[in-house]
Amino acid sequence: MEAREFRQLQPMLNRYLGEFADCFGRKDTRAHLRTYLRGQLSNLQRKSVEPIADAAGVPVRTLQEFLSQLCWDEDRLRDRLQQRVARTHPSEHSVGLIDETSFRKKGQKTPGVQRQYCGNIGKQDNCIVTVHLGYAVDDFHCLLDGELFLPKSWSQDRARCEEAGIPAALVYRPKTEIALELYDRALDSGVHFAWLTFDEWYGGKPAYLRALRDRKQHYVAEVPKSFRGWIDPPGVTQRPYRRGRGRGRQTPRLLAGSPESRTVEELWQREPRLRKKRWKLWRVKDGEKGPMLWEVKSAWFYPQDDRGLPGPRHVLIIARNVLNRSELKYFVAYAPPRTRLATLLLVAFSRWRVERCFEDSKGEIGLSHYEGRRYLGLKRHLILSALSYLFLVEGKEALGGKKSAVDRVPSAHGDQRDHPILVA
Repeated sequence: MEAREFRQLQPMLNRYLGEFADCFGRKDTRAHLRTYLRGQLSNLQRKSVEPIADAAGVPVRTLQEFLSQLCWDEDRLRDRLQQRVARTHPSEHSVGLIDETSFRKKGQKTPGVQRQYCGNIGKQDNCIVTVHLGYAVDDFHCLLDGELFLPKSWSQDRARCEEAGIPAALVYRPKTEIALELYDRALDSGVHFAWLTFDEWYGGKPAYLRALRDRKQHYVAEVPKSFRGWIDPPGVTQRPYRRGRGRGRQTPRLLAGSPESRTVEELWQREPRLRKKRWKLWRVKDGEKGPMLWEVKSAWFYPQDDRGLPGPRHVLIIARNVLNRSELKYFVAYAPPRTRLATLLLVAFSRWRVERCFEDSKGEIGLSHYEGRRYLGLKRHLILSALSYLFLVEGKEALGGKKSAVDRVPSAHGDQRDHPILVA
């Protein structure tokens, strides 16, 4: 943000920070919030504690203590941020975005750091991984929450965790469990999601999908080509079965002679009803290099759940890139009856919004610039970065800044809006 723009937004920033004043018990501690946000919103090349403190003329150690030691309620601040988004950007057409990002780090002291897959470079590297929940509606998107993924090597070394200030209750959890925790926290803050969407790593976990259905949440999930299910659901029986001595078969179970589940790739390649179905050409959105065109087929689909049984009916979507027909994507959609395919495609291809949040947060806010060695500092940095990004987005809107044209997503309970997705 340019200095001139920042000066124009000072009254707005004062009101904005006032909304979070009661998260700080002391006036001098609250003053550090302004210092940190001003540093993240400035044009500093590096937005870690030291350059922010130097630019503000405060001792570096003071700002380090603000992040990692001083007493203030970061959970309340995060909840207040979510409540603000729920109040100022409500919609029946909102999309929740689950994704993770990674930060390359040197050394072994940053909480959660180890050699693991680093998504921003596409290979193994020394990094930390954080799981995030984003929110998108119309021309607006932001990050609502984020949490550290603690690898097993850290979780099993409690002495190392204690040194980094990682609470005893924080242990290794699959990223899907972290995602559900972020989702539940946002709901408690009053955020409503008409849809959720996420990539194939999350979509390929049947237990995670079942947990969302238990919460009555609609979603469009990208799934891996190995994801299994049926076009025609097999029979399921609750009848106990016992032959001779020994344990009876578990129930419920598939009826004897039921067809085996098949992968979505096998269904696309071998299922006659899908093979014979004609491709429909859709313009998903307009990118920087022109329209994004995908050919699409769809069919009813019953995914195999984590117990090996057919789940409730979904829509299987097979999408092929027109400009690169070797690129295929598979989606399964848990949606209300009579939801249009255009709606499902809009949700499915909305995931770029959270990737844009990561890109802007790292490039403009300094999300990846944390250099501390304490878990509390990292947690607070993630929350403050989301707070800075929300102000950046709202400030640009207040200045009348150009907003990127995005696809409008219809509600999960209605489909009356005009669709920018067009049949070609």
